[in-house]
Formats: sequence, structure tokens, C-alpha cells
Amino acid sequence: MQSIVDRNQRQADFFIDSAGIIDYHEGEQADSRMRRHAFDRGYRITHLSRPVRQDDFRDFDYIIGMDDSNIKRLNAMAPSNADKGRIHRMTEWSRAFDVDEVPDPYYGGDKGFENVLDLLEDACQVLFDSLA
Repeated sequence: MQSIVDRNQRQADFFIDSAGIIDYHEGEQADSRMRRHAFDRGYRITHLSRPVRQDDFRDFDYIIGMDDSNIKRLNAMAPSNADKGRIHRMTEWSRAFDVDEVPDPYYGGDKGFENVLDLLEDACQVLFDSLA
């Protein structure tokens, strides 16, 4: 998403961050396979992992989960029912793919990572277009 915002010179209009549901990998880089596949498409992933925080529900208009498990956990973390309205599934914006979730790429080999990148590129572009 950040690359779309940068390409459209809309940095002043968007603040984007990434967080995980659990803190198991807190402070670590993204999986090296994901970084490699992303790099091959022109993305440079430098973000260090952090868990979702309660402040995120105040600081962000959209809290986006990738799958059913993420959505369930995010809803449980939401400070209020109104905050639950900020939670969305990434595939809500998918147009080129008929999928309900973004799958975990870690067990699908190279194809798994490429598939996730395909899904995210599509959904992020549609999300950006809907907000721009």
C-alpha cells in the first residue's frame, strides 16, 4: 500500500503501518522469503514486526486483517463496538481474485508468496482508489 501512496505522491494523506496479532516475532524483520519475493517486484520491506496495540484503534481509520483468525482476534481486542467498525478483511477490496482470505504463504513455497503478493497488490490498489 505504501508504494501505491508513494507512486501517487499522497504521503501527506496516508499513514500506513503493519502489525501482527501476536508478539512472537516482535522486533524482527519479515520472513526472508517474503522480502526476496517482494524485492523481485520492486518492494523493499524494512518494517520490523510489532503487535497490534490498543492505541491502533484510536490512531487508524482502518484495521485490516488477512484471514478469519485475524478478524476474530482483532474484534476481541477492539476497545468498543464502535472500534470494531474499523476492522476490515483485506479481501473486501479484492477485484481480480474471488477469495475470502489472504492465505498464510509460509507453507506454499515460492507460489505461496507470489500468490499473497498478487492478492495484496490487487486489494491495495482498489483500497487506495476507493480512498483517493
